Amino acid sequence: SGPFPHPAVSHEPRIQQLADDFARAGHHPFHLPIGIDLNESDPEAGRCVRCDRFDGFPCLTDGKSDAHVRCVRPALRNHENLTLLTHARVERLETDSSGSTITKVIIDRSGSLDEYSADIVVSSCGAINSAALLLRSASEQHPNGLANSSDQVGRNYMAHINSGVVAVSQTANQTKFQKTLGVNDYYWGAPDSELPLGHIQMLAKSDRDILRSGAPWFAPPFALDYLARHAIDFWLTTEDLPRPENRITLDRAGKIHLAKTYANQEPHRRLLGKLKDLLGPLGCHTTAIPRFSVLDQQIPLAGIAHACGTARFGTDPATSVLDVHCKAHDVDNLYVVDTSFFPSSSAVNPALTAMANALRVGEHISERLNARGSVQPAAEPGGNGKPAEVLP
Repeated sequence: SGPFPHPAVSHEPRIQQLADDFARAGHHPFHLPIGIDLNESDPEAGRCVRCDRFDGFPCLTDGKSDAHVRCVRPALRNHENLTLLTHARVERLETDSSGSTITKVIIDRSGSLDEYSADIVVSSCGAINSAALLLRSASEQHPNGLANSSDQVGRNYMAHINSGVVAVSQTANQTKFQKTLGVNDYYWGAPDSELPLGHIQMLAKSDRDILRSGAPWFAPPFALDYLARHAIDFWLTTEDLPRPENRITLDRAGKIHLAKTYANQEPHRRLLGKLKDLLGPLGCHTTAIPRFSVLDQQIPLAGIAHACGTARFGTDPATSVLDVHCKAHDVDNLYVVDTSFFPSSSAVNPALTAMANALRVGEHISERLNARGSVQPAAEPGGNGKPAEVLP
């Protein structure tokens, strides 16, 4: 709806060359929107030092605009009515005798069980653990799991079909901060494919140690050194599809199990083929020099980043867990605002969509509470008169 509030992060020389090569090949590369505290015109005004550990590592300078830096810490500092409980785990949610209202939130805090209550309870544990929490909260009123009259809790698990690709540049790649470029020309399809293929973007720059874990066991050290100096790293994302049999379940001991059968892999193979066909125009080796000049590896089942869809929202309580405001159909004061609500997964990182939806649901909850008048927090069980704490 408008321009971004801050300028794009510039490409380093080799990535700028890559962007130019994409454009010459008829594509439309763009600068990735990146949440970093960086002011390139005045470096001392920001925290980011543009290091090579940006992607996949915690930032010790607070240069990343992550949830802790941008949301949790400022909220705790600016709002006296917010408390963050650490070393605490929500064991289960309990309802009244009708099963329509949550009355207790049972917390295990360093081995001690505590109880809390509130007018509104919001779960944002992530698509896997929100589903697990609802399943753990089974009761006489909800024998198949809380808010699970539809038998959809835990089902329709999605996690993007992702692959990491290491291409070998014909010239050395001295880039440090590499994750600045994306290509969506194949997002909706391709001239030879009506299938939506997905999204291509850069990964952080790999090094010898990272490459060692994915290289053949016989890879000689000099080849790894060559790869590390010449590697250009890509991330490919194709949409995962909702399938009821792809699901989260709990065993009798409460351990989480994930069952998933991969689907929609043909578009991902085509997307990978498109990138490999471009290696020559992108200034990368197209022959096996060295022997493994292109390494591609699909992220396995254990790679659960971008998980979504385990408590999908909808208008029909028979086929969805949540209504359009992300309130449980079966429980009047329960909301789920993480990526569990997704009915489909798109082919990009779901984080910004989850954030936007949480803001939308937050406004709805605020309007609901204001319509009732000023609602005071419920007293903590035990009669000590303390207000209930707001729980993550």
